Amino acid sequence: MNQQYIVTHPWSIIEEGFDPERVKSSESLFSIGNGAMGQRANFEEQYSGPTFQGSYIAGVYYPDKTRVGWWKNGYPEYFAKVLNAPNWIGVNVSVDGEALDLHTCKSVDNFKRELDMKTGLYTRSFEATLQNGKTVKVEVLRFLSLDMDELGVIDYRVTPVNGSATISFTPYIDAGITNEDSNWDDKFWDIKGISASKSAAFIHSATEKTAFHVCTYMDSQVFLNDQPVSESGVDQTDKTASVTYSAQVAQGETINLEKYAGYTVSTNHDIDQLIPAAKAVLAKGMETGVKGLANAQAAAWEQIWAMADIQIEGDDKAQQGIRFNIFQLNQTYLGKDPRLNIGPKGFTGEKYGGSTYWDTEAYCLPFYMATKNQEVARNLLVYRYKHLQKAIENAEKLGFTDGAALYPMVTMNGEECHNEWEITFEEIHRNGAIAFAIFNYARYTGDTSYINEMGAEVLIGIARFWKQRATFSKQKDKYVILGVTGPNEYENNVNNNWYTNYSAQWCLNYAAAQMQRIQSESPEDYSRIAAKTNLSESELSDWTTVADGLYFPYSEEHGVFLQQDGFLDKELIEVSDLDPKQRPINQHWSWDRILRSPYIKQADTLQGFYFFEDQFTDEALEKHFDFYEPFTVHESSLSPCVHAIQAAKLGRMEQAYTFYLRTSRLDLDDYNKEVEEGCHITSMAGTWMSIVEGFAGFRIKDDKPSLNPRIPEQWGAYRFKVNFRGQILTVAIDAKTCSLSVAGDSAMDVTVNGTDYSLSAGETTTINL
Repeated sequence: MNQQYIVTHPWSIIEEGFDPERVKSSESLFSIGNGAMGQRANFEEQYSGPTFQGSYIAGVYYPDKTRVGWWKNGYPEYFAKVLNAPNWIGVNVSVDGEALDLHTCKSVDNFKRELDMKTGLYTRSFEATLQNGKTVKVEVLRFLSLDMDELGVIDYRVTPVNGSATISFTPYIDAGITNEDSNWDDKFWDIKGISASKSAAFIHSATEKTAFHVCTYMDSQVFLNDQPVSESGVDQTDKTASVTYSAQVAQGETINLEKYAGYTVSTNHDIDQLIPAAKAVLAKGMETGVKGLANAQAAAWEQIWAMADIQIEGDDKAQQGIRFNIFQLNQTYLGKDPRLNIGPKGFTGEKYGGSTYWDTEAYCLPFYMATKNQEVARNLLVYRYKHLQKAIENAEKLGFTDGAALYPMVTMNGEECHNEWEITFEEIHRNGAIAFAIFNYARYTGDTSYINEMGAEVLIGIARFWKQRATFSKQKDKYVILGVTGPNEYENNVNNNWYTNYSAQWCLNYAAAQMQRIQSESPEDYSRIAAKTNLSESELSDWTTVADGLYFPYSEEHGVFLQQDGFLDKELIEVSDLDPKQRPINQHWSWDRILRSPYIKQADTLQGFYFFEDQFTDEALEKHFDFYEPFTVHESSLSPCVHAIQAAKLGRMEQAYTFYLRTSRLDLDDYNKEVEEGCHITSMAGTWMSIVEGFAGFRIKDDKPSLNPRIPEQWGAYRFKVNFRGQILTVAIDAKTCSLSVAGDSAMDVTVNGTDYSLSAGETTTINL
């Protein structure tokens, strides 16, 4: 672990004491969002020390031209940049004419910041002594409204400590910002207009190329002893607009600024209505006031937690970890807008770019299926269906034909926008995750209407891709898949990655089976789909022929499937024999050395055993786990959760618990020494899976919930809820019992440790373990 300065607390993320070395890390950890926008926890007041300023708007991006040293045909033309949006949080503060800047103050005492996850409120307080000798106490509240998701609120309070002082507030909005992440230092924003009148200001700007229009707006009011303070000046430049307030404040008195601000965006409003819409939001927000909005924020989060919370007894570090992950997932995506998806950094940073990875289908879908309603999960699948034509075009650029579809590794609009060759063209296993998500959704919800209406076309496109991507090897008398990168990105351009081949086989068989089901159950749907996609019976037969003939590398000596053809050619030195000073290897080794090593970035073969577990015995899982885990460095955020689930399934609870802590506190403790770049949002869903699917053993089997409960010895008990087909199932597990209850009017059948039970509505059934 790289850091452990976050105070352990079951409901809050807390930092005590000011340390400039931690500023950028804390900017990530204390980030806030509401699904529509978000921002790093930058200081509102001026800060001249190292900082990573970032505010982001969901769905707004810039196509930054690809930058590579050697161009290859087929490279995507651009990499989609998550855009640093115009900054509205800024409040310049001066004390007797000197700027308040924690980097230049004589001293900063009693510094504390807290992100209260129960209420969604971020606060910060400190006492600062400036170079002019004046000491002030500062208290700041900030949040992004869940109910009014175009609005953010800041309450900034200053109290002179050692004598009276002239305090000046200058709230501002600034469109002259740049991205931390940029290929060519392009100008991403074009400022269309700036206006300021009295306390309100508006900046209309638009993104270059993509033409997203945004109004960044603010209004404010200042009070001293509960009496309003009038603005003393309005200023604007070619990039900023600001308002200044100034007052003489006696020792012990408090002057406070209320700032209301945010964005209106052309994806939700006509361009000529952006400013009127902003004014309407401001009017409603200011009428409600800070206190009213904060109360509404707490109520909205209370509703989220009522369904999503996981309660752990006896282990506050584990409790804090899971709640931090659940909190960030809900800050990033609430399911309100089907045009949006779940980016790997959410609103906490710019690394990776794009908003959609295979992470959504592989890791996030189970969380949203179980903690939201069915429609939210369905929207994530509809999102992929709407991008099907782009996926077909992506495949066509690589030479595939007849409607074969290759979904992008990274995208904002369905078009591939990731420009690393070994990932863009070779990490094709993402097609498998998307098909598996369709299966997983239907299995969980019992809703096959999505497949009949849309999903079948997705499955057909994916099956056509796999059929064409496989090559028949005369030497092996099998179909092979060459030149790929599996989930383990520390191996590139390998042949017959087992996970990729197995996913291809599964997809081909599943697509054929679904078409046969539709033909039997809904002939009209089948005729429509077949006509639209030019599907024939012989094509279905071709898919199963390729599936049945796929090659899987296997070691008789070790009794395991090989991660890829050449895995045993490597020098098999286990991770435990590595010099700890060389870790993480991606920050110490050359890429060439990594590629020649046996080290696994994340679950690869074991990812297949997770997805397709019903097709393998526990004995096979154990053998593969024991073979591959010792070579796994877990330098992907997506790795520990899968290993936690597999270890728990094998009954290795101490190992499972260790993996759980790593995934739940990956960012809080900065395991990979990179949290200042942003948090790992999509892998946070894996933390939820570690408990629900790992420790509790929650699955859907025989069309009903099934559990195999286990508990780490560090915990007294744990409790969670799942929304299964419109019924809320509450699960409580301790060392001796598993208690189950179902809300509503209907009974529910469940299986616990292989025994079937019928749960009566409104009653609790306790099962001895």
